[in-house]
Amino acid sequence: MELVRLTGPRLTLREYRHTPEEVEALHAVFGDPVAARYLPFEPRDVDECADQIAYYLEEAEREPRTYYRLAVVRTADGEDGTPIGQAAFTRDGETAAFVGYALRRDVWGRGYAGEITALLCEFGFGKLGLHRLEARIDPDNTASARVVTRAGFELEGRIRHELQVGGEWRDSLQYSLLEPEWRAADAADHR
Repeated sequence: MELVRLTGPRLTLREYRHTPEEVEALHAVFGDPVAARYLPFEPRDVDECADQIAYYLEEAEREPRTYYRLAVVRTADGEDGTPIGQAAFTRDGETAAFVGYALRRDVWGRGYAGEITALLCEFGFGKLGLHRLEARIDPDNTASARVVTRAGFELEGRIRHELQVGGEWRDSLQYSLLEPEWRAADAADHR
């Protein structure tokens, strides 16, 4: 298994470890009804979070790997720091992937989602050589819409009744960023 570790100025995205501390850290996000309200599933209990981490580790062993769920830790806390959230990256064929993130409520508003998005873009376009990244966002999640827009993603449209959560149908807004757009924005930032 090739371990993924992406390091930014304040955050590191790394593989999960199946420990009680990491299960509790995931549960702090997925078990919190407010933090999970825009996720594509209902809040999860501790056992479900433990099962999720086991699944993430199984998926990390697959060849070729298409499914990445990475623990988000503060870089200053070191490799063994307690995760404050999750980064999601799912390949969709040879040239595209979906990106996403979820954070504990107590760390919202610090710019972490933007840093996670930038690290996932560098991973997808830089390391993996993909052409297109996509993000699907609940229409009521205006904070995440701002994050991906700042990262250069463009709104493509609304997907009506894309998924069902808790017996309710939910729409999604589809955003995308193409590799040439990302490269052009990155070059402009370094002028």
